Amino acid sequence: MSSETKPVVIKKYANRRLYHTGSSTYVTLEDLAAMVRTGEDFVVFDAKTGEDITRSVLTQIIFEEENKQGQHLLPVTFLRQLIRFYGDSMQALVPRYLEFSIDNLTRDQQKLRETMSQTFGPAAAFQAMEEQVRANMVMFSEALRLFTPFTGAAGGAPHSTGNGAANGTAEPAPAPTQPPSTDDLTELKRQVSEMQARLDRLGKE
Repeated sequence: MSSETKPVVIKKYANRRLYHTGSSTYVTLEDLAAMVRTGEDFVVFDAKTGEDITRSVLTQIIFEEENKQGQHLLPVTFLRQLIRFYGDSMQALVPRYLEFSIDNLTRDQQKLRETMSQTFGPAAAFQAMEEQVRANMVMFSEALRLFTPFTGAAGGAPHSTGNGAANGTAEPAPAPTQPPSTDDLTELKRQVSEMQARLDRLGKE
């Protein structure tokens, strides 16, 4: 029998009240934020429809925290860049990269705290964080090398030198561009799966 604790179920009612089914009490967003900080897992469901709205509630908690004086974690530049990724071809990779980066930051936070407590204080901690971000980018870029769909089809044929007409020989017409086949899409899915597995392994090293 698994000893893993199931997440607490929170129900959100039409009046926006949040009901903690474990303690049979109503809670606030501040209470849920405290649960996150202590590592207590929960899921939030719409009491009427049963829809899982955990993501929107967590986003609302972040919105509330960002509106507190001196609590800003998300720079305006980051928010603008994040918005630009919606609908972009890179959108599918962004969540995994952010997850990958925050996991590394969480794992190394004790080292950063120790750096901040030493002589150079926050400046040295910021430099250490920059180095960690660069290391993350190197590891993530290495994993992305697996994500190279259709490169063979795009660059396999040599370029014409233009001497065929002068020699009286006709050059073959370039083949028309074909849409990706089912096999190509299957290969793409396989490469994405390999990339995700590689990221998971890198994150554990």
